[in-house]
This record gives sequence, C-alpha cells and structure tokens, in this order.
Amino acid sequence: MEITIKIFRYDPEKDTRGHYETYVVEGDENDRVLDVLELVKGKTDGSLAFRRSCAHGVCGSDAMRINGRNHLACKTLVRDVGANITVEPVLGLKVQKDLIVDMDPFFDNYKKMLPYLINESPLPADGRERLQSPEDRARFDESTKCILCAACTTSCPSYWANGEYYGPAAIVTAHRFIFDSRDEGASERLHILSETDGTVRCHTAYNCTEACPRDIKITKAIGEVKLAMVTGSLK
Repeated sequence: MEITIKIFRYDPEKDTRGHYETYVVEGDENDRVLDVLELVKGKTDGSLAFRRSCAHGVCGSDAMRINGRNHLACKTLVRDVGANITVEPVLGLKVQKDLIVDMDPFFDNYKKMLPYLINESPLPADGRERLQSPEDRARFDESTKCILCAACTTSCPSYWANGEYYGPAAIVTAHRFIFDSRDEGASERLHILSETDGTVRCHTAYNCTEACPRDIKITKAIGEVKLAMVTGSLK
C-alpha cells in the first residue's frame, strides 16, 4: 500500500523555525510507524533524525506525536493510524533536531524523586535480603512498569504551561518507592512533591493515562500520592 507521511523537520544549523516535509513510501498496514520512518531515512532522506533503540516497546526512546497523540513509534501500526500519517516531536521539551528533543529536563525531574531504595536499617541477622509479601509488592507493582519514555509528561497541559512541574512520570517514579514496604524515604519524597512544582500542578486531565504505552493508570497513581500527602497513610 502507499503510505503518505508528513514529518516535522528542524535542523538548527540551517533552519530558524521548523517546517513539515511529506514523503510517500510503499509499505504494509502491519508496518509500524517506526518502520515507515526507517524507510524514509534509509531510502529517501538520510538526514532525518529520530531516536530509536530496542524497537520493541521496552526502551521508550521513540516517543513522538503521531497524528496528534503521543505514541511509541515502534508500537504503533499503520493500520491503527491510517495511510496518512503526521509525525511530530513531543511537546514541552526543546527540539534539538527533527523528532529529537532535549530529554535533560525530564530526567532532571526524575532524579529529584530519589529514584532508588532508601533503607538505612541493618539487614536481617541471617544475612538474607529484605523480604516483602506478594501483597506488599502488588501495592506498587504497576508503577514499576514505567519505561521513562516521557509520553505521559509531554502530553500533560500543566507541563506545557510550566516546564518546572515535575510531571506525571516523575510522580509515578516517586509512587514506586513511596509505597514500597522496604523503603524508608517516603516522607522525604512526599515533602519534595508538596512543593510548588509538585502534585499541586496536577489537574487530573487524564492525558497522561491515555498516553502511557505501558497502560499504567498514572492519574490513579498520582491520586494515591496526593492522598498519602494529606493523610500520611501509605496503605
């Protein structure tokens, strides 16, 4: 089948502003949008720039706007978006070239959540690891699925309005540790999230949940963090 793909292009060495270029390629309805981009880059325009790595929805590097919505290009099939495709960089992060954005602000916010286990208590006397029940693990299991693709954060109107907002992905990261029964850093993370750029900027738009390629109930997770901030309960 014939596939028409309109791609946002921007080269800081030549352009003062972005523009769109349209390409027509031969493909199949079962091709992924990533496959179509590879066809354009490999056979039509080698200057096209975009990120990709595993191509299997695990690394999260190829998040982009496809027909106006955030997706992973490697998980989005032509048959699901149609033969006329528009591809743009995600919003809210500075475009470096074509579909590549500066991810540093996103990862800076991630780091502010202290994304590691905090536990200063001695290990069990028998030398074994710190154990937890299946029920305790289930409490935060969903938020461990985040692949840091930034699809949720860059779909958030609050983040578009104020890039200082920590964003949904950062709060999901905090959720993963706040509700981990082995962790002792919950109060510190909740204090960080109580700041001006924390959960107060979330207005429950649900864009983040809709954009997540791992089907994490992000809005629900943010709500649970908000509740813990108010009640002090981690149950």
